[in-house]
Amino acid sequence: MFGPKIEYKTPAQIAIMRRAGVVVADVLATVREAAVPGVTTGDLDQLAREVIARHGATSNFLGYHGFPGVICTSVNEEVVHTIPGSRELREGDLLSVDAGAVVDGWHGDAAVTVEVGEVDPADAELSRVTEAALWAGIEAAQVGARLGDVGHAIESVVRAAGDYGIVQGFTGHGIGTAMHQDPDVPNEGQRGKGLRLKPGLVIAVEPMVSRGSPHTRILDDEWTAVTVDGSRAAHWEHTVALTPDGPQVLTLPA
Repeated sequence: MFGPKIEYKTPAQIAIMRRAGVVVADVLATVREAAVPGVTTGDLDQLAREVIARHGATSNFLGYHGFPGVICTSVNEEVVHTIPGSRELREGDLLSVDAGAVVDGWHGDAAVTVEVGEVDPADAELSRVTEAALWAGIEAAQVGARLGDVGHAIESVVRAAGDYGIVQGFTGHGIGTAMHQDPDVPNEGQRGKGLRLKPGLVIAVEPMVSRGSPHTRILDDEWTAVTVDGSRAAHWEHTVALTPDGPQVLTLPA
């Protein structure tokens, strides 16, 4: 049997990925500011298209297996992969935005969860826990560690925070000259298990957490994943390069 085919990046290649990451950060910041009651998810997608074009980048989401948008706009019980369209945001919605961009053939990918107006404090806490789990996973992504350490760090934060569901069936992933590469980066794991982390590995760390069931179903559009019990979900993600000096987050703002 063959193991995962890992694409290790040079510092120069990581620098290009950082440029793609800055585009993604700008997209997410722009969409986040515009995500107010009455705006449609299609409006947000159009803004994202304009940001990507302004940077001279291209979208890695548009056309991916036929996906028609440049961002995913998942609202409330929608976990991930929702197609932007005519849905109007409402006060109290919890909106997860996943975005990507390509610069000179290298990819960036990140996600944030946005509170639309005043939200239920329990939804705000869900988002906070999910983001905290993301940063724990990033901190665990150290050269010499194991992939299971990353999943364990994410899982530990979520489990300690309360009765949340770590969404099953979706993971983080390697990223580089393609948006999705080996290895998968699970949001649960055992310390000291899995792939040894080496310099030049770039991964997308992306916990998805619900207030209820960890299980999802796919809607008739064949894209949107929703929680089976209708509970709300949050999604946070960064693209992270492993370096001898520690993890470098490539999708932070410039």
